[in-house]
Amino acid sequence: MIFNTITAERFFTAERGLTVPGQTNSADTAQLLDDEGHPVKEAVINETGETNTCLVISDTQALEQMTSGHGDEQDQQDSVWMRHALALADRAESEGEVPVGAVLVLNGAIIGEGWNRSIAGHDPTAHAEVMALREAGARLGNYRLLEATLYVTLEPCVMCAGAIIHGRVKRVVYGASDFKTGAAGSLLDILAHPGMNHRPCVTAGVLGDACADQLSSFFKRRRAQHKAERQRGMLSSR
Repeated sequence: MIFNTITAERFFTAERGLTVPGQTNSADTAQLLDDEGHPVKEAVINETGETNTCLVISDTQALEQMTSGHGDEQDQQDSVWMRHALALADRAESEGEVPVGAVLVLNGAIIGEGWNRSIAGHDPTAHAEVMALREAGARLGNYRLLEATLYVTLEPCVMCAGAIIHGRVKRVVYGASDFKTGAAGSLLDILAHPGMNHRPCVTAGVLGDACADQLSSFFKRRRAQHKAERQRGMLSSR
């Protein structure tokens, strides 16, 4: 099936290349063309009939012209929300948790917030992303979080990536990469797996240095604390 028009307003630039989210009225995989007839690679259509994945256009110059002036505004918004997620990560650290924070945004408003609470809650699923998804679902009265953007300071793990897919989150923006457990491209790429019935757009590295520094500083302090505790234990046993 051929769709001859994709409105220029729906094009934008994402971290992993020039991409565009589009819509079709088909429940099947479709081949799309842009306004100038340039081919757009296949789109995965979810069960609601909306394309919430990223479609890659072959003519990058044409897409750059369409997106002129929009990238800076999106970057600024991403930075603002990531700073909010960093503040939530600070809250996690103040509670003795690994400092990861997440915020879900819909139409410019917060619909869910979360920070790591696994230790305090004795809950291995209480990652920042899951907590934000739970709050957003309860607030909206719907487990489908269509059109929402999730900002999180650390690349989602496999569990959180699955929850994001089930929630039909439209876009994921993360700060620091996680090469040990990251499931958005570092270790695995669950969010872009072609077998998934929903693939959110992903933007990586927003305030990446700040997010990485927050985590590395935390683990450095925790290692120092553990070392001091061991030394105290050795002295007390003499």
